[in-house]
Amino acid sequence: MKKYLLLLFFGMFFSNIYAQETTPEDVIRLATDNLTGTARFRSMSGAFGAVGGDLSAISVNPAGSVFFNNNYATITGSVYNAKNKSRYFGTSTNDTDSTLDINQIGAVFIFKEGADSKNDWKKLAIGLNYENANNFNNSVFSAGVNPFNSIGNYFLNIAQGIPTNVLTNYSYYDLNFYEQQAYLGYDTYIFEPNNSDPNNTSYYTNIPNGGNFYQENQILTTGYNGKLTGNFSAAYKDILFLGANLNFHFVNIERLSSVYESNENPVYDTGSTISEILFENRLWTTGSGFSFNLGAIVKPIESLRIGLAYESPTWLRLTDELQQGVSTQSLNNQDGNEFPFSYHDPITYLPYTIQTPGKWTGSMAYIFGKRGLLSVDVSTKDYSNTRIKPKNDYAGINQFMSNALDNAMEIRVGGEFKIKQVSLRAGYRFEESPYKIDQAFGDLTGYTGGIGYNFGESRLDLAYSYDHRNSNQAFLSSGMTDPARISRYNNNVTLSYSINF
Repeated sequence: MKKYLLLLFFGMFFSNIYAQETTPEDVIRLATDNLTGTARFRSMSGAFGAVGGDLSAISVNPAGSVFFNNNYATITGSVYNAKNKSRYFGTSTNDTDSTLDINQIGAVFIFKEGADSKNDWKKLAIGLNYENANNFNNSVFSAGVNPFNSIGNYFLNIAQGIPTNVLTNYSYYDLNFYEQQAYLGYDTYIFEPNNSDPNNTSYYTNIPNGGNFYQENQILTTGYNGKLTGNFSAAYKDILFLGANLNFHFVNIERLSSVYESNENPVYDTGSTISEILFENRLWTTGSGFSFNLGAIVKPIESLRIGLAYESPTWLRLTDELQQGVSTQSLNNQDGNEFPFSYHDPITYLPYTIQTPGKWTGSMAYIFGKRGLLSVDVSTKDYSNTRIKPKNDYAGINQFMSNALDNAMEIRVGGEFKIKQVSLRAGYRFEESPYKIDQAFGDLTGYTGGIGYNFGESRLDLAYSYDHRNSNQAFLSSGMTDPARISRYNNNVTLSYSINF
């Protein structure tokens, strides 16, 4: 039966329930940082706030571009591998996703004053860099036997209070989002009107009680959050270095989720009995945004650098487009249709704006001459300042984020040791959960390493990065919020080629 439902579905349409029911997790994935960029940057866990001299370092502290000695360009490719282990009511499942991507390309141009110049601002840098700030490619599969709640509760709970004539006399496209969810359940016999209710606004389920509902949830995500950065920096007397970025963001995410349920509970003598449900959801989120960075680095002595940088909130204007569909196996229903289904064309919703929190980063680096360096970055970001606009339309989620999210610290430590033309690198990264109670979205721990070879006018760098985070993932947003526990492991390999010109 499941194979039949899947074939029926792929011949029809897709959907996503979250387009007009944005969750904190949808916002957080755009607000959290990811370790991206050049191989040298990644191999030291991004601890470059006071180091500079790398195209990706300007994303931490824009003053870092002025540490280049010559015009410089870098192109980077990465292999992303995400492994997700899921545990749902005692059942463990695994899923993986791998992607090859050209994730960074950029250049910086250096302008120097002559040695005899009396101008204290002796060096300027102008840079342009593109990076995938986040790669969203991911695949998560969860399965298990839920002893308590059915998928049908999602549709039943939403339907309560909606007049029956709304579900029978109106077109799907004339309904609001919650009425559409109820329509999908009513159209596939998941629930029926309670005829004893004189107001015709209450309903009963056609899914037999008794628990032991076998359930599966497959979520496939593709897309990216790209960032194009225009950079400017200047050096004052080789002591003070100042910089600024203007960042233009581009978002393109596609998320396909499939929730399946079956049960072998007794068949009802009258009416319909639903023994299987397939609820498919596809969401496209596209948009663009803007942010800026300000940064300063001080070099009190030749071997010590101290940095401070501010990253503004990112203002993203997004549009969601969704398709939705439900298929069921309905036994002994009045229409005699064993496989009711309800699928609909995509709907594009009005644009909305996400404002992510700003970020402060303090940095310190010690340079061991030409032998290497050790660097530490400490960042703070208050996720409770995250907002969705129009505020009146998202008052509930904004209030939730204000109460549930917290100020999160991030620590990045990186080191580099040089042996002639060879550079050996390693790093450590720890990022606190955005939540006050981190069960929903846990802390992140990561380790990195890498090697580079300097050919003189060009350089080749290779990096490996690993990180791990636990989180909860509900199959549906209401009715049955029993979460699967997800452990995600990212293993990425990055190769960069850089050249002086």
